[in-house]
Amino acid sequence: MWHSHAVTRAERETLNGHQGVVLWFTGLSGSGKSTVAGALEQALHQQGVSTYLLDGDNVRHGLCSDLGFSDDDRKENIRRVGEVAKLMVDAGLVVLTAFISPHRAERQMVRDALGEGRFIEVFVDTPLAICEARDPKGLYKKARAGELRNFTGIDAAYESPQQAEIHLDGEQLVTKLIAQLLDVLRGRDIIKS
Repeated sequence: MWHSHAVTRAERETLNGHQGVVLWFTGLSGSGKSTVAGALEQALHQQGVSTYLLDGDNVRHGLCSDLGFSDDDRKENIRRVGEVAKLMVDAGLVVLTAFISPHRAERQMVRDALGEGRFIEVFVDTPLAICEARDPKGLYKKARAGELRNFTGIDAAYESPQQAEIHLDGEQLVTKLIAQLLDVLRGRDIIKS
């Protein structure tokens, strides 16, 4: 049974001076999701915005350490992250997530759980060739060599967002992308100017 709290989300948002919302960064491995989300968190923090960054690698060290990369495990990974993000939004935080989250259905599941206006999909659109050239963790090389199975973009599908609220060109400079994101957040009255 869900228990309501004496302090509401609206009261927490008033205290924080901004809305609670999730910016859900999605894209291929090496697209720049974590880099952009981390830079945005720094920029928001400097403006006094209460944030938290949920990163795919970090979450898999604890909350989702029991999961692999099968379709079922990926779905459960995203479901768990969505539930944590929902609690953080209720706390009035701006939550930044950086997950490949390759399936539209799972991203929609989180969107539906959060409710209207609380989920902003951010597609970091970087061509596969650029992601492979970056390959910060050496994962594409392993996937191409057959050492890594179910790797998104190689032998597992990535379903690009059809109507992401924010579409970023992953080949642009991070500073330009952060300016674009801050403009959107101001335009939606999530943060103040």
